[in-house]
Amino acid sequence: MAMAVPEPVATRRLALDCRTLLDHRPSRGVCGCCGALRPRYKRLVDNIFPEDPEDGLVKANMEKLTFYALSAPEKLDRIGAYLSERLSRDVARHRYGYVCIAMEALDQLLMACHCQSINLFVESFLKMVRKLLEADKPNLQILGTNSFVKFANIEEDTPSYHRSYDFFVSRFSEMCHSNYEDPDIRTKIRMAGIKGLQGVVRKTVNDELQANIWDPQHMDKIVPSLLFNLQSGEGTESRSPSPLQASEKERESPAELTERCFRELLGRSAYGNIKNAVTPVLMHLDNHSLWEGKTFAVRCFKIIMYSIQSQHSHLVIQQLLGHLDANSKSSATVRAGIVEVLLESAAIAASGSVGPTVLEVFNTLLRHLRLSVDYELTGSYDRINIGTKIIKEHEERQLQEAVIRTIGSFANTLPTYQRSEVMLFIMGKVPIPGMHPTLPSTGSGPEGNRMIQVMLLKSLRQVTCGFQTTNMLTALPNSFLDPLLSFALLEDAEIRLLVLEILVSLIDRHDNLPKFSTISIISDISVLKLKVDKCSRQDNLFMKKHAQHLYRHIYLCSKEQSSMQPHFEKLYSLLALISMELANEEVVVDLIRVALALQDLALSSEEMLPVYNRCAIHALSSAYLNLISQLTTVPAFCQHVHEVIEMRQKESPYLLPEDVFIENPKIPKTLEKLEGELLFQQAKITEVLGGSGYNTERLATPYVPQFTDEDRLSKRKSVGETISLQVEVESRNSPEKEERTPAEEITFETLKNTIVDSVGVEEQEKERRRQVVEKFQKAPFEEIAAHCGARATMLQSKLNQIFEITIRPPPSPSGTITSSYGQTQSRSVPVYEMKFPDLCVY
Repeated sequence: MAMAVPEPVATRRLALDCRTLLDHRPSRGVCGCCGALRPRYKRLVDNIFPEDPEDGLVKANMEKLTFYALSAPEKLDRIGAYLSERLSRDVARHRYGYVCIAMEALDQLLMACHCQSINLFVESFLKMVRKLLEADKPNLQILGTNSFVKFANIEEDTPSYHRSYDFFVSRFSEMCHSNYEDPDIRTKIRMAGIKGLQGVVRKTVNDELQANIWDPQHMDKIVPSLLFNLQSGEGTESRSPSPLQASEKERESPAELTERCFRELLGRSAYGNIKNAVTPVLMHLDNHSLWEGKTFAVRCFKIIMYSIQSQHSHLVIQQLLGHLDANSKSSATVRAGIVEVLLESAAIAASGSVGPTVLEVFNTLLRHLRLSVDYELTGSYDRINIGTKIIKEHEERQLQEAVIRTIGSFANTLPTYQRSEVMLFIMGKVPIPGMHPTLPSTGSGPEGNRMIQVMLLKSLRQVTCGFQTTNMLTALPNSFLDPLLSFALLEDAEIRLLVLEILVSLIDRHDNLPKFSTISIISDISVLKLKVDKCSRQDNLFMKKHAQHLYRHIYLCSKEQSSMQPHFEKLYSLLALISMELANEEVVVDLIRVALALQDLALSSEEMLPVYNRCAIHALSSAYLNLISQLTTVPAFCQHVHEVIEMRQKESPYLLPEDVFIENPKIPKTLEKLEGELLFQQAKITEVLGGSGYNTERLATPYVPQFTDEDRLSKRKSVGETISLQVEVESRNSPEKEERTPAEEITFETLKNTIVDSVGVEEQEKERRRQVVEKFQKAPFEEIAAHCGARATMLQSKLNQIFEITIRPPPSPSGTITSSYGQTQSRSVPVYEMKFPDLCVY
């Protein structure tokens, strides 16, 4: 019986089964004849491996494999799986040459293929990279990292929904902290880890379908790993925008590579990701006590501020402020480090982007300034458990100075109108005797208030440095100038000096201040090259409103016995700058009157001033009159001043600044009575200036400062209570008020005199109000109550008298009658029935 011939289909199925069996064999094939039964992609993959791995990849066969992958992209996943299988086998057998060839082939296939099926191939690729990273050999780890970096630079055409990079973030972060024994290999492993993290960021940062690399679980690994390597190059100063000019050798160091990677990470961060990127930096600096050194912390935040988008700068600053609050009870060195970083960050964010809550920035800094003062005075961070931490005063002082510098740095980034608001805000925080209440009591007592006054005024001085405005009337309102000037009358010499420094900073708008830093007799002021502009209308209004206050405080500051050389130098600068910036003809006349009044003050025996102060006031007056005489350009005035100065140089040099304002003043033990040609004569000056059109009547009137309630209140040590509304009522109805004068004929001359004398009337009104305020503040409650009751009784009696003597007018001839409905109706009354008072009958 003949055998049945097998069908072709069955034959083909048998061949396929054999091929499948051979595919699962670990070798390349059982025999040469069976190799033809293997799939084509496997034959192509096998052909790229040479007999000797040192020969490297067979390029011709690699080109065939690449062409096949491009022609049949559906085979990519199988190619990747087969390459992964071979690589795993070679790694297990320590055949590292074939491992390198497999990774090179994978890299070329990745670079060549960008099709929709590449996702499955990538899974095989990442599996192989993971296998290499898990190996113990540093060379395999570096090889896997390099392949991953090449993959990260590929822009895929299709998104991936299921790919995960968590392992790579953890592994690369671990490589960044490598402690391999060989320093060269350790450096290579760390650099490979940095490059790997850079690759992960590039691959995931712009792919919304990937796991969010900005999540804290990833940032808490990436950022500390970068900072760890960045710290190794701490001695290298960070370049501002980018380290592109670094040499090739320097660029290969882990620190430089880390800085580039860190900048790239921050540069890719969006608005909502800034916090997640900065928080690990703050935690790293906390955990490793890196705030105290300041250098590394400042370097880190310089990198951050230069790398992020400028409009996001305020987010970093707000995080730093929040971190400062969180460390309010940390050591002064830690807080000073955070404040120093704030200072540098604010200088970089020069665009003024300190966020929508500008005042909150200053509020936080001022709060920590007050806390530092309390810590310094109480000696502990914890008021309950005194002595839990020992406070070092010098460290707290360094912190306070750092806070003050930071406040000034922030203020320099603000426009003029915002800086004016900050000045008002800071002034509102200062405990001012008689005007503003003190800050909440912290147990530090008066000394605490005095210290916080000094610190806040120093902060205000920093804010006013470089302050320039075209309209001083609106930039410096009464709510700022009045409390500021009240400090000029305090007995504390340091506070008075700070006030004078603030005033000269505010008035100096043309940088003339350095030319008046020292008091001297200048024979020709043209060498100073002063910048003098015509006084604007706004400046005239400002001086019309505040001139008398400024003159009074200059005069009263000069007579303070505790005033020293710096005080007189600032007073001279203030007088000179008013002459430069705010002077019109009336102001010049008043300034000359003030200078002559200072001379009379030094001559007066009633003030009991020390000899040094008398000589200093004489020197101040002579130096300023020498300056103002040359500014007025009146030859006779200049000649008179020059003659007096020459006479003093011959007979009394201790009346001139050259002998007084030096390290060892050349002054006599006692000051004899001065007269004659050694003094500036008011009559002579009035005569010579009157000939040039100046107001002789005003010049001939000696200047006398008007003492107000401000002078009394600012001398008080305690804080005045708030005055009730009754004070104003009392001031309006005070019995001491002068009776109203009869109406006068209003003429042009009357209006002119009213305008000229408005300043004096204002001073009289303030004096009257001061008396009323003093009565209500000092008198006991019973006396005030009795006074108010007596006034009420007197008022009622006066009203009764007025009602009794009032003569009601007689009824009109028409008369009035009342209707039944309560309405009035007119009726005629004869004249003979009218009853006239006796006074009206003749």
